[in-house]
Amino acid sequence: MMVESMRKQKVVIVGAGPVGALAALYAASRGDDVEVYELRGDLRNPATVPLNFTKSINLAISERGITAMRHSNQTDIIDRVLSQTIPMYGRMIHGKDRGKLWEVAQAYDAHGRAINAVDRAVLNNALLDELEKTPNVKLFFNHKLTGADFRTKKAWFELKSPEEAHSGTQEGGLKRAPEIEVSFDFLIGADGAHSATRFHLMKFARVDYQQEYIDTLWCEFRIPPSENNDFRISPNHLHIWPGREFMFIALPSSDKSFTCTLFAPSQHYATLESSPQNLLGFFDLHFPGVCPELITPEQLREQFSSNPHLPLISLKCRPHHFDSSVVIIGDAAHAVLPFYGQGLNAGFEDIRILFEELDKHGVYNLESNPESRDVCRGTALQAYTTQRAADTYAINDLSKQNYIEMRSGVKSPLYKLRKSIEESLDYYFPALGWHTQYSRVSFSNQRYSEIIRAVRRQGLVLGISLGSVAVSTLATLAVIVWRDPSGFWPLPVLRTAMRRLPVIWFNIFGNIAYK
Repeated sequence: MMVESMRKQKVVIVGAGPVGALAALYAASRGDDVEVYELRGDLRNPATVPLNFTKSINLAISERGITAMRHSNQTDIIDRVLSQTIPMYGRMIHGKDRGKLWEVAQAYDAHGRAINAVDRAVLNNALLDELEKTPNVKLFFNHKLTGADFRTKKAWFELKSPEEAHSGTQEGGLKRAPEIEVSFDFLIGADGAHSATRFHLMKFARVDYQQEYIDTLWCEFRIPPSENNDFRISPNHLHIWPGREFMFIALPSSDKSFTCTLFAPSQHYATLESSPQNLLGFFDLHFPGVCPELITPEQLREQFSSNPHLPLISLKCRPHHFDSSVVIIGDAAHAVLPFYGQGLNAGFEDIRILFEELDKHGVYNLESNPESRDVCRGTALQAYTTQRAADTYAINDLSKQNYIEMRSGVKSPLYKLRKSIEESLDYYFPALGWHTQYSRVSFSNQRYSEIIRAVRRQGLVLGISLGSVAVSTLATLAVIVWRDPSGFWPLPVLRTAMRRLPVIWFNIFGNIAYK
């Protein structure tokens, strides 16, 4: 009994979204007493209003997220969630040429692997249901974190439910909700981009913090099922209507509908809000085939006017912890733009790596006493921050870059050339270890920071190789011309190519090396 009492620690988790819920399962499986506090009501209740007053951008779960779920040893949950996902094997690019609509598929991976569209509610509900059945876990909804002392390991939560608020105190004629004090051994903040945990952490740790709103807003739309209750377009692709400054995307949902998002600079939103009569023309020009083929004009107008137009935030910070008492994970530590579909996956990966470090440094050693456990935990959290901060900075940057690729790069001949060459090398010459950036991010567990270095090396090699081929070809043609200039009919073309060679070289080498 003495060993068992020393082994247990009290872990408080702030945030009951998918990341917080999975963290609770990890801690509970190691014997911790776990308490989960959530600002909102029970997230399994459809009446619970999301913090941004709209459904979130559809989630995509890929290799990193699935690996993290498997490490929780909850096989039933994984099977339940994955059975309700929809595999997406690539992008479907939409456009219009000479009055005719067209679509072209672009596979994500040379080996046919897919990412999975998953309904946030299905994922979150499965995790919360499992937590509710776990005897050493307690769930507390409608609890707002209002204060924390990470030296004495105490936190204060305000009870937000109407029933409990009746017992609140009167101050200045206003009724204040009651507040409770909670002690802990270790607190995990998984409370999103506007994290209260991070706010209080910054009072104790010297946190470098960078927050950015890009000049892009998003609005959600819905493509309903067809009249015979089927998908209107291919369910196994992420659909993109690209534009240079904006794009419209559609992801499949389990009810045979598509959740769609318009990403555009705030100026375009302001123009359409002031002149709503131009909305249909805007869609017809930039996103052909959406209206009226997939969404009726009435539905388009209604959804644009009633659904909020929301900003996109990205943030970086380090460290992610203070001493041995607190760590932040998921969006609380590294909110990323949604354009790589890695927000959920990176958050889940945080949990796997965090508990790997806790295990490695002996935090769950049965013979540890509370004092040595604190020391071990502090060392583990420092190791976690050292590794994870570099990788979260990397995925933040990669997500920004992928927005440019999705809204315009997918139609670029240079992008298609690079993709074709790299996928061929990956497929036909696996011994080279050559992989596209996308496959490294979505279909492996390679560190994000290592991916950036590997892709830059590949780009340099590919750029030099293509440049060498181009120079060799031109040199061969030059020799032919020198030997028999009068008989070489494409001489004007060659002269033009030679004059433009520096520009061509810069575009090919520069872009490929950058990627």
